[in-house]
Amino acid sequence: MSDEPQQAPKTDPTPAAPIPAQPGPAPMNRPTQLPAADRVRLAAQARGETDYIFNYWTALGWSILTLGIYGFYVFYQLMRRMRDHNARRLELLDAATAVAWEQAGKRGVQQELEPSFQRAQAQLAVMRQMTFDFRDPVIWVLLAIIAGVAEIIGFVLLDQDLVKHDQAEAGVENELSVIYERFGQQVPAPQQGRVKRPDNYVGRVLASIFTLGIYLFWWLYNQMEEPNRHFAMNWTEEDALVQAVAAVG
Repeated sequence: MSDEPQQAPKTDPTPAAPIPAQPGPAPMNRPTQLPAADRVRLAAQARGETDYIFNYWTALGWSILTLGIYGFYVFYQLMRRMRDHNARRLELLDAATAVAWEQAGKRGVQQELEPSFQRAQAQLAVMRQMTFDFRDPVIWVLLAIIAGVAEIIGFVLLDQDLVKHDQAEAGVENELSVIYERFGQQVPAPQQGRVKRPDNYVGRVLASIFTLGIYLFWWLYNQMEEPNRHFAMNWTEEDALVQAVAAVG
């Protein structure tokens, strides 16, 4: 598990901005001039490359059997999957927005829907900015090997990333639900209360210290399972979005 969409006409007030190619690898390879509808489809198909699903007990078992060595692979995957998932979802939602803007132009409703497009672009900008965050998984693993505290810092950053990412993509999804409904397509809006609250980082660190590291096993479980649930929820919603894009295209 992690880029340049078709340019919108110069007269468009909300042109789709390209996904930065750096840092980190793109979740998929595609021609730069691929139609936006195809970008949506390919981004959905790439979920198997980015959205790594953990089995906590299997990961824990292998970590114990390898005297902790496998744990570094787990940490690598934790950092990689969140980075690449954000890039893939950015590509999918950006392309779906580009398709919608084109359709709005054809149907003469761009001015009517412009506020929704502007709000969607503002949230896409948040996701785009996240691609510049320092999340190189190899470097983070090296830091964890050198200083174990880096893993705790990584857990804090991963939780913050999930909260920030989910808030932004939920904002885009809400606007796309409104826009595609105007085209006669049902795209589910984000579920109420879906975005998780940030962890109590100070409390978790203190609990880890007072339990001599035992609490870290529970923290690790959260780091695996919360994104697992997030990914599964995304898949259901993006399947409906892919169908809507295909229908209007």
